[in-house]
Amino acid sequence: MHPVTGSRASAPAMGRPAPRRSADRGRTPPRMPAARPPIRSRADAETVALLHRTARVLIEEVPRLTDRIVTLMKEREPVYRSPSLDPHEVWREVHDSLSHNVRSLVRPKETRESARSCAWRIGTDRAAQGFPLDALLHAYRIGCTVVWERLLETASKEDPLGAQALVHVAADVWNFVDEHCTLVATAYQEVERQLSWHRENRYRIIVAALLDGTARVADFPEAEEVLGLPERGRYAVVALEDTDAPPPTPHPATGVCAGLRTVWHTAEGIAHAIVLLGDGDGDGDGDGGDGAGVERLVRGLELPPGARAGVSPAVTGLAAVNTARRLADTALRTRPAAGETALLEERYPEALVVSSPELGTALADRMLGPVLALEPADRELLLTTLAAWLEADGSARRAGELLFCHRNTVLNRLRRYEQLTGRSLDRPREVMELSLALSAHRLLTS
Repeated sequence: MHPVTGSRASAPAMGRPAPRRSADRGRTPPRMPAARPPIRSRADAETVALLHRTARVLIEEVPRLTDRIVTLMKEREPVYRSPSLDPHEVWREVHDSLSHNVRSLVRPKETRESARSCAWRIGTDRAAQGFPLDALLHAYRIGCTVVWERLLETASKEDPLGAQALVHVAADVWNFVDEHCTLVATAYQEVERQLSWHRENRYRIIVAALLDGTARVADFPEAEEVLGLPERGRYAVVALEDTDAPPPTPHPATGVCAGLRTVWHTAEGIAHAIVLLGDGDGDGDGDGGDGAGVERLVRGLELPPGARAGVSPAVTGLAAVNTARRLADTALRTRPAAGETALLEERYPEALVVSSPELGTALADRMLGPVLALEPADRELLLTTLAAWLEADGSARRAGELLFCHRNTVLNRLRRYEQLTGRSLDRPREVMELSLALSAHRLLTS
C-alpha cells in the first residue's frame, strides 16, 4: 500500500537473476490476484507534496541506490554471492525494480498495476529457479529500508522541520512492504505448488508406464533421470493390497527396506513398488545373486496392519518391469494371510491355479467332486486330512501328529478318499493333481 496516497506499489527493490525459461515449459503462469481497495492515508497535503518532491530526487539516484542495495544483499544473504548468479543481471533487475517503486511514490495511480505486476513477477521467477523464499523476502526488505532511509535523508536537507512529518507515515510504508512481500510470497507459493504437481505427475506417468508396459525404449533414459532407476538394473515388483494408507505418490529413493531404491504407484486399490535390487553389472544385488536380493526385500518389507503383499521374482531391465508387475499380482492372488507376503517363487502351484481359474475349477471337480458332495462335517474332515498328508510329504504318522490322531486313522481316511473318487494316492501324477485341486478349492471358492 502506498504510504501516503493509498495506492499500491511494488517493494522498493529486489535483485533476481533472469528466470530459467526451461522451468516454465509446460507450466501455466499463475494469475495475480486483484488489488484490494486502497486505504486512505492520514498524511496532510504538505507531507504528500514533500514526499513527491523527495521521490523525484531519488529517481535521479536510482543507479547509485541500486549499487548500495546489491552490496547489502550480498553482505547479508550468502545466496546472492553464489557464482551461479550473473552479477550484471542481478544489478539490472534491481535497477528495474527500484525504478518502478520510486516512480510509484510520485505517480501512484498510474504505476499501481505495473508495480504490483513487478512484485508478482519476482515471486514467480524466483520460484521457477528454486531460489529460497526466505532469502527473497529478506532482500526485498533490504531494498525497502535503503529507499526509506534515503527518503528521510533527502527530505531533511530540503525541509528539516517538514521532514519530521514523514515519520508519521512510517507505519503506512511498512504496511506497504508487508503487502508486497505477501504478494511475492503468494506468487512464489503458487508456482512452487504447480512445479510440485508437475514433478509428481511426471513421476506418476513414468512409473505407471513402466508397470503397465506402455513405456518405450526411448523413455528409459528419462526414467533413469527422474526415478533413479538404471535401464539395465535388476528389479522386483511388490503388489500391496488391503491397506488404508498405501504410498499415495511415487518418489525416488523411498525404500520399502533399508538400502533398496523404490518407487511407488497406487491405482485401483493396489499399490505397486518397483524395487531396484542391483545395477545389473554384477550378480544382482551384491549379496549372493538375484534370489538373495528378493529374499532380502521380503525380509525388510514392513506391511501396514491388515495388508498383504505379493512379490515377483527378479527381472533384468526396465523393459521387464511390466512382467514383474504381472507376476507380483499373481503372487498376491494366491491369497497370503493378512500381514503376510507371498513370494511367487515359493507359490508356483498356487500361481498356476489362479492364473487359469476355469481349469482350476475343473480340476477341483475332477479330483474332489465326490468329497465336496459329502455332508459339511465329513467333507471338511477329509479335506483337512488330505491337506495334512500332503504337508507331511505323504507320511501318515506325521500327518496324524498334525491332526492329533493315530496314523491308522489317517490311512483309513485316505482309503475312503480313494474309494469315493476312484483315485490312487500311490500314483505320483494323481498326488500332484490332488495337490493342485486342493489349492484350487481353497483359492477359488473361499
